[in-house]
Amino acid sequence: MVNTYPERHVKLFRNGKNQAVRIPVEFELNGSDAIMRRENNRLIIELAPPRSLSALLASWTPLQEGLPEIVDLPPEDVEL
Repeated sequence: MVNTYPERHVKLFRNGKNQAVRIPVEFELNGSDAIMRRENNRLIIELAPPRSLSALLASWTPLQEGLPEIVDLPPEDVEL
C-alpha cells in the first residue's frame, strides 16, 4: 500500500557547496540510505534497496594479478 500525502511547499537552502531541502516528517524515509535522480524538472528521492553480500561481490571486478604461492609447512610440535 502506498501512502499518499498532499504536497508541501518547502524552501531550498545552501549547506556548504550543496543545495539542500529539509524533508517534512510526513515524507521521511525509513532507513539511512537513499537514491536520488533527476527526471526532467523533477527530483526523485527513494529509499535505497538493501544490498546483499552476493550483489556486492558481483559488483566487484576480478583481480588481474595472481596470488603468491603459499608454502604448506608441517605444523611445529607444541609442548603442553
